Amino acid sequence: MIRSVLIGTGSALPERCVTNDELAARVDTSDEWIRERTGIRQRYLAGEGETTASLATAAARAAMADAGVEIDGIDLIVLATCTPDQTFPATATKVQHALGGAGFPAFDVAAVCSGFLYAMSTADAMLRAGMARRALVIGAETMSRVLDWEDRTTCVLFGDGAGAFVLEAREVAEDGPGILASRLHADGAHNELLYVDGGPSTSTMVGHLRMKGREVFRHAVKNLADVLEEVMAEARIDATALDWVVPHQANLRILDATARKLGLPMEQVVVTVDRHANTSAASVPLAFDVARRDGRIKPGQLVMVEAMGGGFTWGASLLRV
Repeated sequence: MIRSVLIGTGSALPERCVTNDELAARVDTSDEWIRERTGIRQRYLAGEGETTASLATAAARAAMADAGVEIDGIDLIVLATCTPDQTFPATATKVQHALGGAGFPAFDVAAVCSGFLYAMSTADAMLRAGMARRALVIGAETMSRVLDWEDRTTCVLFGDGAGAFVLEAREVAEDGPGILASRLHADGAHNELLYVDGGPSTSTMVGHLRMKGREVFRHAVKNLADVLEEVMAEARIDATALDWVVPHQANLRILDATARKLGLPMEQVVVTVDRHANTSAASVPLAFDVARRDGRIKPGQLVMVEAMGGGFTWGASLLRV
């Protein structure tokens, strides 16, 4: 069978690290308040000259180096972001050009925090259909550019960064590596719970992020647990077969609640929200790269990735590394 096999990962962070104490000097909050409610102790914020495209390009270069491929070995780029450099063209085309590529498809996917899951599933379908041989799948965000820095309930939650996978179409045995199962969902009825109050067609302005955290938390725990069960059912496994879960890094409480709902120990959940905060579409590949490079995620292991974001959108994928 043909599967999309992960052959390389990479990530990138802005230069500037901002601690909770530094934020507390700017808004009415404290390190204790932030840690108790979110588990976050620091985040990285993009500075002058750092953009979604520049972070995405750095993560892509790292993933390509890890995979041992040059740009002439890539024939598809799918980039997930809700903070593009421009309204158009797609930020993926800027990354393509920066990497020295041309001619092959490069486009953006907008599904907020679930964006990387949507991008990976899109690339997976194209690879298995024979439309490409090797794909760069990137999640990249500069969330700091859409935050209201007067709103302490949201501005403390987010950070900037990028992560990337290189996927390759390969013929493998049934017990071989690759993406084994995926499920995606959306429900636009909950727009008002997590959104940005601007856009070209409405306000002509970028706008700021708005969120009703309590309601988002409730939906996140249920939706994520449900989609994880769906993917495991499709793959005909249960939670005991999983080696790792790499979740969207939104809030430590959500990660803990989802793990408990599935009966998974937190020791099998990759957590980077404490150091990166919520990097939206970048959080899953960024956390995955961290765990792969520090030796936790090893070849042959079963890894579940999952996320939920504004829209609402949510999804999960199971990979054998």
